[in-house]
Amino acid sequence: MNDETKKQINERYERKLEKGERFWPDTIFKDVVMSLGIFVLLLLLATFVGIPAEAKADPSDTSYIPRPEWYFLFLFKFLALYGQLPLIGKIEWLATVLVPTIALGVLTLIPFIEKSPHRHYGKRILPISIMIVMVVGIVLLTLTSEVPTVAEDGSTLLGTLQTISGIVIPTIAYLLLFAFKNNTRFMLWTTGLAAVSMIFLSGTVLALTPEKEAEEVEVATTLTEQITAGQDLYSIHCTECHGDDGSVAIIEGVEGLEGEKITPINSRDVLYTITDASMVELISYGRPNAGMPPYGKTYGGELSKSEIDYITIFMRYSWDDRFEAPVLPELFPPLADGEVPSYDVHIQPIVKRYCISCHRPGKDNNNYLMTTYEEILTTGDHAEFNVIAGNETSYLLQTIQGQPILDENGEEIISIMPPSRLLNENVVDVFMRWIMNGMPQTAADAAALSTP
Repeated sequence: MNDETKKQINERYERKLEKGERFWPDTIFKDVVMSLGIFVLLLLLATFVGIPAEAKADPSDTSYIPRPEWYFLFLFKFLALYGQLPLIGKIEWLATVLVPTIALGVLTLIPFIEKSPHRHYGKRILPISIMIVMVVGIVLLTLTSEVPTVAEDGSTLLGTLQTISGIVIPTIAYLLLFAFKNNTRFMLWTTGLAAVSMIFLSGTVLALTPEKEAEEVEVATTLTEQITAGQDLYSIHCTECHGDDGSVAIIEGVEGLEGEKITPINSRDVLYTITDASMVELISYGRPNAGMPPYGKTYGGELSKSEIDYITIFMRYSWDDRFEAPVLPELFPPLADGEVPSYDVHIQPIVKRYCISCHRPGKDNNNYLMTTYEEILTTGDHAEFNVIAGNETSYLLQTIQGQPILDENGEEIISIMPPSRLLNENVVDVFMRWIMNGMPQTAADAAALSTP
């Protein structure tokens, strides 16, 4: 930069300074207005858009794939693509140390490489071209971050296209820009072709990527939802031994634990002496010496941290008199005179609450499973007798009314259900109406059978 140019710049600076704004209050006021605007925008987004609720983090869940925040997704993708490069792709320190160092070094050295005193964008082609290629690359890497580099069928086509778009083309563009930094037209063409090629290849990748159905994760956010979720989980995993109300003192009908004496878990002796943290750990680890298996994924069980928390909350608000439970929704809609229940609306929630704890795979249940409508009608060692349309002697109806099923020698082959305590009369009535009216599955099927 010659002396004449320096003089012109200094004069322009002085003129701007004379009619410019002051740091206080002008600049501060603008910053406050902008900060307030951003705050209001975030408030509106949180109120009207929000984010989907996610389950509590569970370190024991080995199926979870950790991912960085969105603003680091491009780097996450870059490292994945770098691993696809032949030979050098396996040298991790090149991608994690050398490449970022070179990138930061280039950005640091640009002012020393591009020494033009002009600030007009038309005369700052090199730095602007570098930033265009970089920003386009960052955006495209972020958009394709969910696309695997290797397809499920083993194809590497998508990975190759992503590598060319995210690494090869930008690298070639940077080399050409520095090599021909004095040729404005060449730099413009290089930048344009690089950006268009990257966009085209990334768009092709996104178009060829099969859509993946988003897995819905139900997260209980309110206290009522947490108690209900805990009650459902308790019904499946705990009712078999402890009963639906936690009052069982002697286990019945459980293979290997028949006649075992236990402390009722709905008693003050348990609820007043065990903290929530201890209860969570007890459910997670179990009591192997007493026949209680571990339920936490950390110890080989099938329940997540959130699910165990829900069970603990259910126990507290249901049985601990120090906690006041909110009004919970009905297990099933009450039936009017002449109304026929359906499996979808009435039977399914009842079965989930009282039956699935025993009648699911891996339990001693005469091979009678009740996790689906088809299983209730077709499974079991006595499938032809379990539920018979219009027949009050169906084994299911007899056992839930306290009548065990005996063989020709008078020996019991099916005990009363549930073994610990009989169902309430209104629940038995639902089963009775359902079987006597042909076991309709949907609400529409049941409505067609109902009489005013």
